[in-house]
Amino acid sequence: MSDMQKVDLVIRHRLNSDVVLIRTIGDYIIHSGGKRLRPILVLLVVRALGFTQPSQHSLAAVVEFIHTATLLHDDVVDDSDLRRGRSTANTVFGNPASVLVGDYLYSRAFEMMVEINSMPIMQIMSEATTVIAEGEVLQLMNIRDPDVTEARYLDVVRFKTAKLFEAAAHAGAVLAQANGKQQQHAAAYGRHLGTAFQLIDDLLDYSGDQKTLGKTVGDDLREGKPTMPLIRVLQVGSPEQIALVRHAIETGEGEFDAVAQAIRETDALGYTQQCAQAEVDLALQSLANFPAGECKDILSAVALMSVNRDA
Repeated sequence: MSDMQKVDLVIRHRLNSDVVLIRTIGDYIIHSGGKRLRPILVLLVVRALGFTQPSQHSLAAVVEFIHTATLLHDDVVDDSDLRRGRSTANTVFGNPASVLVGDYLYSRAFEMMVEINSMPIMQIMSEATTVIAEGEVLQLMNIRDPDVTEARYLDVVRFKTAKLFEAAAHAGAVLAQANGKQQQHAAAYGRHLGTAFQLIDDLLDYSGDQKTLGKTVGDDLREGKPTMPLIRVLQVGSPEQIALVRHAIETGEGEFDAVAQAIRETDALGYTQQCAQAEVDLALQSLANFPAGECKDILSAVALMSVNRDA
C-alpha cells in the first residue's frame, strides 16, 4: 500500500462522525479530486530526511483537513459554485452546513495533532491556521480596490496560500527530527513553492480552459480581486487599459475579453510567469541541504511542475 493510500485510510477513519451530514460533506469535498500537494509535501519531506514512521500519515491527513476546511470556508466567502469540475459543497449542501463542517475539520485536525504529541508541530500548525485566517481577511480588504500594490497582493498570497505549504514542509522536517538548518530550508521550500503555485493559479484565471481548470474562468475578475495580471496592467498599461482594469476591479462588471486582451498586450501573463519562476528558483535553492535521493528529486520536479501546468 502506498503512503498516499495510507493517508486516505486515516482521512476516512477520522471523518467517521456519528453526524451523517459531517461524513457526507467531508467525503464530498475530500474525495472530489484535487492534487493533494500539501499532504504529498509532508510525505516527500519526511521521506527525503529518512523518516518512515506511521505518524507521517497522520500529519499528512492533518494538513489535508486544514486545507479542506479553508476550501469550505473560501467557497462560502467567494460565493463560488464550481471547484474541481464539481458543484461546490456550499452549492449542494448550503452555506451554514459548509461553514460548520469546515469548523469540524479544523477541530479534528487539532485533535489529531495532539495525538502526534509534538509541541513544535502544534506551534507550526496553529500559527499557520492563524496566518491563513489573516490572509483571508487581507484578501477581503483588497477586493474592489484597484490601488492594491504588488507587495500587498503578495502578502495575501504568502498568508492565504503559501503558509500551509510552508507549514506542511516545516512540520514534516520537524517530525523527521531534522536539524535546524534543514527545518528552515524545508519551510522556505514550501513557502516559495506555495507562492509560485498561487501565482500560476491567478495567471490561469485569465488564460486557462474552464474544463481543464475545473472552475469558472474569470472568477477573480468578477469578484473584484486585484491579482498579479491585473496589477501588472495597472503598472505598465496605457491610460485606456488602466481605466478599463480599474473599472473592472471596482465594479466586477468589466468585459472579460477586453480585460484579457489588455493583459495579453501588456504581457502581464509573462510577467506573472516570471515572478512564479523566480519563486521556484528559490524553492530549488532551498533543497540544497537535503540528502540526495529520489524524494529530493521529486521535490525538485514538483517545484518545476508548479509553473508548467494548465490546471
